[in-house]
Amino acid sequence: MAPQNGNMMDDEVGFSALESKGEMSNLYLADGSPPIAGRSFGAPTSCRGEVVFNTGMVGYPEALTDPSYRGQILVLTFPLIGNYGVPDTGMEDEYGLPKFFESKEIHIAGLVVSSYSWEHSHWAAHKSLAAWLKENNVPGIYGVDTRALTMKIRSSGAMLGNLVVNPPQSIESLGDQFSDPNKRNLVSEVSTKSVTTYGASNTTSIIAYDCGMKNNIIRYFVNTHKVKLTVVPFDYDLEANPSNIHWDGLFLSNGPGDPSMVPQTIKSIQYALGLEPPRPIFGICLGNQLLSLAAGASTYKMKYGNRGMNQPCIDLRTGRCYITPQNHGFAVDSNSLPKAWKPLFMNANDLTNEGIIHTQKPFFSVQFHPEASGGPLDTAFLFDKFVGHVRKISQPLVLQNGLSYQRKTYKKVLLVGSGGLSIGQAGEFDYSGSQCIKALKEEGIEVILINPNIATVQTSTEKDDASPSADKVYFLPIRPQVVMDIIEKEKPDGIIVSMGGQTALNVGVELWNKGLLQKAGVEVLGTQIPAIEATEDREIFSQKLQEIGESIALSYSANTVDEAIKVANKIGYPVLVRAAFALGGLGSGFAADDAELKDLAAKAFATSNQILIDQDLRGWKELEYEVVRDSSDNCITVCNMENFDPLGVHTGDSIVVAPSQTLTNSEYFLLRATALKVVRHLGIVGECNIQYALHPHSEKYCIIEVNARLSRSSALASKATGYPLAYVATKLSLGKDLVSIRNSVTKTTTACFEPSLDYCVLKMPRWDLKKFNRVSNKLGSSMLSVGEVMSIGRSFEEVIQKACRMVNPALDGLEGIGSGLTDDEIPLDEQMSTPTDTRLFAVQRALEEGWGVDKVHDLTKIDKWFLSKLQNIASMRNACMKCGDAGKLFADNGADRMRNLKIAGFSDRQIARYANLKPLQEGADQIRTLRKSLGVTPCVKQIDTLAAEFPANTNYLYMTYSGDADDVSGGVHSPTIEGGDKTRVRSLSISEKRHSELSEKKERGVVVLGCGAYCIGSSVEFDWCAVSAVRQLRRDGFKSIIVNYNPETVSTDYDESDRLYFEEMSLERVMDIYEREGAAGVIVSVGGQIPNNLAGPLAQSGAHILGTAARDIERAEDRRQFSDMLDDMGLKQPAWSVLKSKDEAVTFSNNVGFPVLVRPSFVLSGAAMRVASDESQLRNFLDLAADVADDKPVVVTKFILGAKEIEFDGVASDGKILNYAIGEHLENAGVHSGDATVILPAQKLYVGTIRQIKKYAAAIARGLNITGPFNIQFMAMGNDVMVIECNLRASRTFPFVSKTLHANFISLATRAMCGLSVTPYNISLLDIDYVCVKAPMFSFTRLRGADPTLGVEMASTGEVACFGDDAHEAFLQSLLATGFKLPNANASILLSIASDPFREEFGESAVMLSKLGFKLCGTPGTVKYFKEHYQLDMKVVTKPVNDKDNADCPTTGAPSALTEIKEGDVELVINISEGTTRKDEITSGYLIRRAAVDFGVGLITNNKCAVWLVKAIEGGFEKFKAKSISEFYSLHKY
Repeated sequence: MAPQNGNMMDDEVGFSALESKGEMSNLYLADGSPPIAGRSFGAPTSCRGEVVFNTGMVGYPEALTDPSYRGQILVLTFPLIGNYGVPDTGMEDEYGLPKFFESKEIHIAGLVVSSYSWEHSHWAAHKSLAAWLKENNVPGIYGVDTRALTMKIRSSGAMLGNLVVNPPQSIESLGDQFSDPNKRNLVSEVSTKSVTTYGASNTTSIIAYDCGMKNNIIRYFVNTHKVKLTVVPFDYDLEANPSNIHWDGLFLSNGPGDPSMVPQTIKSIQYALGLEPPRPIFGICLGNQLLSLAAGASTYKMKYGNRGMNQPCIDLRTGRCYITPQNHGFAVDSNSLPKAWKPLFMNANDLTNEGIIHTQKPFFSVQFHPEASGGPLDTAFLFDKFVGHVRKISQPLVLQNGLSYQRKTYKKVLLVGSGGLSIGQAGEFDYSGSQCIKALKEEGIEVILINPNIATVQTSTEKDDASPSADKVYFLPIRPQVVMDIIEKEKPDGIIVSMGGQTALNVGVELWNKGLLQKAGVEVLGTQIPAIEATEDREIFSQKLQEIGESIALSYSANTVDEAIKVANKIGYPVLVRAAFALGGLGSGFAADDAELKDLAAKAFATSNQILIDQDLRGWKELEYEVVRDSSDNCITVCNMENFDPLGVHTGDSIVVAPSQTLTNSEYFLLRATALKVVRHLGIVGECNIQYALHPHSEKYCIIEVNARLSRSSALASKATGYPLAYVATKLSLGKDLVSIRNSVTKTTTACFEPSLDYCVLKMPRWDLKKFNRVSNKLGSSMLSVGEVMSIGRSFEEVIQKACRMVNPALDGLEGIGSGLTDDEIPLDEQMSTPTDTRLFAVQRALEEGWGVDKVHDLTKIDKWFLSKLQNIASMRNACMKCGDAGKLFADNGADRMRNLKIAGFSDRQIARYANLKPLQEGADQIRTLRKSLGVTPCVKQIDTLAAEFPANTNYLYMTYSGDADDVSGGVHSPTIEGGDKTRVRSLSISEKRHSELSEKKERGVVVLGCGAYCIGSSVEFDWCAVSAVRQLRRDGFKSIIVNYNPETVSTDYDESDRLYFEEMSLERVMDIYEREGAAGVIVSVGGQIPNNLAGPLAQSGAHILGTAARDIERAEDRRQFSDMLDDMGLKQPAWSVLKSKDEAVTFSNNVGFPVLVRPSFVLSGAAMRVASDESQLRNFLDLAADVADDKPVVVTKFILGAKEIEFDGVASDGKILNYAIGEHLENAGVHSGDATVILPAQKLYVGTIRQIKKYAAAIARGLNITGPFNIQFMAMGNDVMVIECNLRASRTFPFVSKTLHANFISLATRAMCGLSVTPYNISLLDIDYVCVKAPMFSFTRLRGADPTLGVEMASTGEVACFGDDAHEAFLQSLLATGFKLPNANASILLSIASDPFREEFGESAVMLSKLGFKLCGTPGTVKYFKEHYQLDMKVVTKPVNDKDNADCPTTGAPSALTEIKEGDVELVINISEGTTRKDEITSGYLIRRAAVDFGVGLITNNKCAVWLVKAIEGGFEKFKAKSISEFYSLHKY
């Protein structure tokens, strides 16, 4: 359609992509409120009717043809409509009924939606929704804030409306605006005019009164139940029976309007009621009301009716709750039912009547639609009951099992955590575990937790009524024997193993199978172990599915490589190879032939004794449903999700959209019904998820897997819907039922419901593959992402652009050209055809270059609907760039164009760049000013689980431009805006603001910026910091406002803060929130580097930064400024130079001597930090650092070998240190602090060193006037101390030091930043009689090809920490907690140590290993050294030349190191490569290390760690007494 109000010049530029399609339209409401504006996409005609809403997320073709909507203007709450088009309207079934519709015409008067999809995509679609509406002369409008309209109807009740396309200037010219359809006999309009018989050859005869009967009812009776169904008009006189119809039963259909308008029908029902013997009667929807009136009861008009697909109804005979589809505006008054009639069903939410039954005769009816269409078929059994009555078959009432009410009470429960974060098992289990603890504590249960992950909120021990913690926390390795030790000590009566990922599950399964839990009298809560095993063992799972007529993809298990080859050939290549009982697709991949299969199988067998060979379903759609079931067999699906990528990419690496966007009603509920059937058959109690593969061109599907535990998807679904799955699952595991649990958001409705979403959610993974050399960025069946983000909006374009900015703050949105994420060297079609971590940007580039949706789809198999949305983004971008001038861009239709750009998710920075406004941030400010002047501002919407149908006082919020009204009010004050010159970074310290009223500050509130996506360097530890800050704010009476977009976190649990904005942390959005809330200030120092980098821009924009001033943060982050400051203060640091040119850097490096360290500014986890040992490496590394640091300085410093690294974490106020902790790195400097083993309290530091560190730290705190948390890293050679860097924010070690010292540093820092009086904790390190050791957690097993060594750029994905009375005990326990395998007694240990100094350092340890009975083998140089210097007799193994080098040495006969590792002859590899740059050493060392990782052999790559390990083994510290953290604290004498 041509753009409105456009001109020829606009068309030449191509502005049509920016302008709204369709004629201007208005919806006028009878309450006299201002007209609601929209745009037409239906017939260019007007209509009048009653305005009602439907909360269904699918099924618009079914809803529009439902006669019950006669005369109504239908508002669809789900914002994205038209996605899958409309099926063939001419196709009929065997009865001559429209095959895909509920009647032969559209019955609604008009349609109102938020966003209309002009492009549809579905194999069954024959036309668009717009075309169908036009064919039927039905108007439709889009661009309406349907949520605000729904809330209005909810509040005021259903009201009359007038939908006018091309409205006149004057409202008076409309004449009589409104018409009440309920005053018409709507039933007479929709009822058949003749008698028709269906299924004439069937014997059982039923008369159906057509009061507006849906076609699916006819199909249900005739097809499913083989009934002869005679359909009669509503006014057919049953007593006279003019057509002489023989009938055995009477059915009363659904229909529109007021039931009292059809006295003829009521009269016939009364006749039927009086017959003896009685003939069965069954009514649906309007039929329920008609039967009630005929029986003598009364009905009433509801305020706004029940219309949707998720109404929970309780069967009052059994207590079971069912999810039902409904569409009615009138209801039966249960209190008016005469004697012998009782309510049959009740709505679990609003408690209205949902059915009636006669106590002696076979008469009953229900208010909902058991036949659905659209909606679930959970109550279809009611047809069975009715037809059974008609056939005189006894219909026994199956009552609820009373045993389910005999709830066992639990006094003490052991919760098994997940351990350190790794790829495939990340922060989602901190969230689920925290929810679990909360649920258990509400029930008064003592909670014992085992989890060595010290960085998590879950392992906090601070007691707080609002945020309860576990009663006892054990920081110990999650291993079967350790868990049993705790059970023997604590004697719990229950254990939960479903909240700790695969780690907890595997331990639970092992203990159960050995009979140890049963012997100890410990009950597994929730899903039982046999059910878990049925989902984990592929053969049992397949057999279970076959029992209920379902199937998985062709799949066979194999226990040997030969077996694997045999079954692979049986299935046919390509095949998917997976390890059984593995998390996140560990050890999996696709094999195209026998050779590839052998390689994959060998690696998979290293992690599991069984492997699975699956049919290749790449290209099919992948979908997931989250399912909840209680012990009473109530079963619901909470969320369904659709993968943007077709099958073939692990779901953890795929973009995921919730709810599904391209499924029809039939597909959606087909998969839902299957999910319920499977979960019931398996006997799961609690929460699980089921994954499907759906054929893209039919309804053929197969089940991929069921996870009988909380998973990554569970956390995503919880945040996507607002339904707290882990919390509810915990309650269910205690024997509670869904009906009795309240909806946590509304607080009034039941938890036995299926959320309706009136928004779209998109999850995008975050990868860090570029940190690792040799690691391919190709995505497949094994998960590689380290984190994820979740964006919320009301258009797909909005959520995917938001998500891009969330995943990578350097991006302004989704762009291909100019993103730096596509490769000019690789053909674009190649970049698209292979799934990689950057394929999305290649797809976008292709669309920007005009490739077209069809061509891109052929290469990617991504659904065309998704691609059409990306095409919209590309078209809008191209239109803006073609214009290239802000004045021209918004000269005509400026507000409309600006609003459409913002609805499509474009940021102010993007628009400024397209309009060539420079410098970019000033340009973005200009766009912001222009946008506000055009009246285009975002509105705030709530996540309320029920699409605004019920009131919800929820603080769970997001912002969008697809709306006109805010769901919640803003702050009562104007925001605190800093004055002064905004051209320089400026923000006042809180100490300068202490004169302001504290009470006003508390009322205004504080914005806390969270951690964003987990990545290497910024993980769950920063979520702990953010949560600690928010909890302290609430304790001190401050309104707390958190901004974060990570669905795995506890901080994004809406219970944690007063307001949760699930939003991006861009300058634009944070300022939107800050201004809207009228906040007193922003805390940027607890969420890691992303919020810290915003300090300067926020301050420049006028935001008040709490704590250390933004200018001081910049002085610490900018390497040059910080180094200058240290020189001015006389504090030692390694020699340094700022890069001005490569030649200058080379000259400097030659002067100070190689190696040197290249360090960019303003980066996290040592991104692009490298040690260069020669000029060639230096030049390469400088290029990389310049790319990463953007326009920030890159510094080259002298790298000092052999120095000790020391960590200083502190809290200061006005430049004075309040508390500090000094941690000692076990490894020498050169290992990134995030990858280092840290010991607290420090064990081997000189008193003089500690004194100097404290002196330096105090000077830096004064110099930067620090208020809040900070971290300084030092290095020491003897007593000579030098400063490495200072971070003016919380560091990843803050939870470690806080929990070790039993003093929350972030709580103290938060009080200081808010200007409250602060008293330092009384910490005396000398009085601490225990040691805590933090160890890094790596994911090298997943990162195929990565070199598992340590360096200056961080590689670990998580951390663990364990306590001990001795440092070596704590070290060994923490190492075991990472999953490290100790060698068995007398096992072989392979030593390959690259240089003599390291060999000498390890000499005594090698001797000790030999004395302890271990068999030592080594590479030639290592063997020779230890034989000459220590007289050790060691077996020689050859150094491999390549990864296929498995042959014995032809000269000496020595076996290959790789063979020894692969065949399991070696149980520990100690490979020390640091100290050499010889190429063959690096190559052979890499091959040995990689083999150890690939084949599950213990690996140590640091000499100091190796020495400590030997001492720990010598000391027998693998055997220990389980002690909780509180027992260690009791030793703390301060």
